[in-house]
Amino acid sequence: QVQLVESGGGLVQAGGSLRLSCVASGRTSSPYAMGWFRQAPGKERTFVATISGSTAYTNYADAVKGRFTISRDNAKNTVYLQMNNLKPEDTAVYYCAARRAFTISSDASEYAYWGQGTQVTVSS
Repeated sequence: QVQLVESGGGLVQAGGSLRLSCVASGRTSSPYAMGWFRQAPGKERTFVATISGSTAYTNYADAVKGRFTISRDNAKNTVYLQMNNLKPEDTAVYYCAARRAFTISSDASEYAYWGQGTQVTVSS
């Protein structure tokens, strides 16, 4: 089992920045691929970004390309999501997720472990 705990959410004005963190604990001996997803009120959960276990590969949703950066520190069992130039439409609960594989994926159904989420609110 892997436990994931997100932090770093909050309220920010449009154009501002936030950095989300996700700390993994439990069976973390293998650097599984990780992802960030988000869910806005009344909407389905959608893909934001993913990173491979080796950090060599990343992928982003079109809506966040050029503004968000996913990274990880395997020594700290931590994944980050740097969010710049935030927009009101980025408002959502952001979830960290881990696969039981090393390769990236944008499909939420391929992630086995999920955090509890952290709220990001962007005011206009």
